[in-house]
Amino acid sequence: MSGFVNWLHHDASGLLTLAAVSVAVLLLLIIKFKVEPFIALIVVSVLVALAGGVSVADLVGTPIKSSSSLLETGFGSILGHVAPIIGLGTVLGAVLERSGGADVLTSRLLALFGPKGAPLAMGVTGLILGIPVFFDIGVFVIAPLVYVAAKRGGRSLVLYAMPMLAGLSMTHAFLPPHPGPVAAAGLLHVSLGWIIIMGVACGIPAWLVAGVWWGSFIGRRTMVEVPADMVVESSASGTSIDTEPAGSGGNPDGGGGTATLARTRPPSVGLIAFIVLVPMVLILAATVATIALADGSTTRSVLLFLGNPTIALTIAVLVAMYLLGIRRGTTVTELGRITGESLKPIGMILLVIGAGAFFGAVLRATGVGDAMAKSLTAGGLPLIVAAYLISCALRLAQGSATVAIVTTAGIIGPSVAAGGYSQAQIALIVIAVSAGSIIASHVNDGGFWIVARYFNMSVKDTLKTWTLLETILSVVGFAAAGLLWAVI
Repeated sequence: MSGFVNWLHHDASGLLTLAAVSVAVLLLLIIKFKVEPFIALIVVSVLVALAGGVSVADLVGTPIKSSSSLLETGFGSILGHVAPIIGLGTVLGAVLERSGGADVLTSRLLALFGPKGAPLAMGVTGLILGIPVFFDIGVFVIAPLVYVAAKRGGRSLVLYAMPMLAGLSMTHAFLPPHPGPVAAAGLLHVSLGWIIIMGVACGIPAWLVAGVWWGSFIGRRTMVEVPADMVVESSASGTSIDTEPAGSGGNPDGGGGTATLARTRPPSVGLIAFIVLVPMVLILAATVATIALADGSTTRSVLLFLGNPTIALTIAVLVAMYLLGIRRGTTVTELGRITGESLKPIGMILLVIGAGAFFGAVLRATGVGDAMAKSLTAGGLPLIVAAYLISCALRLAQGSATVAIVTTAGIIGPSVAAGGYSQAQIALIVIAVSAGSIIASHVNDGGFWIVARYFNMSVKDTLKTWTLLETILSVVGFAAAGLLWAVI
């Protein structure tokens, strides 16, 4: 028995076996027994720690002191970084969504691109609104506009939906302030400025191939009619929507909600673009300042302060609340209600991220992470490739992109720390992990059913349109990251 314990605790093959079993048990709990990922991650982390020889005191602390325990440091080390960013990003998206900005943006883009370019206009709408708005909320908000464009164009709903979905999915996977890239950046210790740079560099080509090319190709070959119960009437302006699909986030009592901020004169496209870009520009400016300006410079200090993600997003939220809310007649009470409503869904996301960070801390404490790092090095597989493949496998097995990202980051974290990689290289690893986390969305993914429901598609049609779109988005995004990796 002592020989087995020694093998499990100290031998590389034993540690790798422990890692493989831990992931298998995690997937079994999530897939077979339908345990919430947050709870499954905690259970598996505790079991791995105990099996790997971590003492109870190191794992959970004592009744007198637990602040240095793996449980608390694992959760706290990441949540202190991601919680304010995800929370503020969610509030910003809610204010933009409920201001009527989607209608205005789509109207301008449809006018700019014309009837023939309407699918591309929908794609650009998804790309822009996808930065501050979560994927599912983006679908709820933009879907009625897609119905109108498809009805007027007289062509398949798929042709208009796919570019928009690709835009929403790309930004959700590759760009802050969305949970996946923010969590991975925090776990692997890389600046969000670099994530933005590499996310745009890899994500735009992926969106062009998956959304524009594939969307056009499959949209002309898969005919899906706009369902009668989803047909909405357009206003005199031609694009503003008077009704919204169930579940789009409006208040059931009719007070506040989506209509509250949009009941006055709609905001301009320039204003919406300005508010979306404010945090991105500030964060990028801070990243440039760390490279180009000398330590101690006043300008550098100011840019670093303003470009801190939490500060940058706070500024953007305050600007949005004033320009899109208070200045247009919305009361502070209504804004408070919108803020409270928008924050409700992110609780479980934060818990999953925290539990994933705890899992990663346990893997490091048991030595599993170091064993994994050595095995990857010995096998000659580039870390960026290994990260992508691990993320793909986890995504395919259990469906959640967030779980795939935080679990993969926990597994590869020691390899990243030991590799001496630059910030740009670590950002590309994050993009590879994020790309793997969206591959082949299928029936175990909630996003699959949202797309099928809102765009009137059978399971077969959803598989050959949306699932392939996500796979192309994943592969092209990873390929772009791989090319940049080779150059850098």
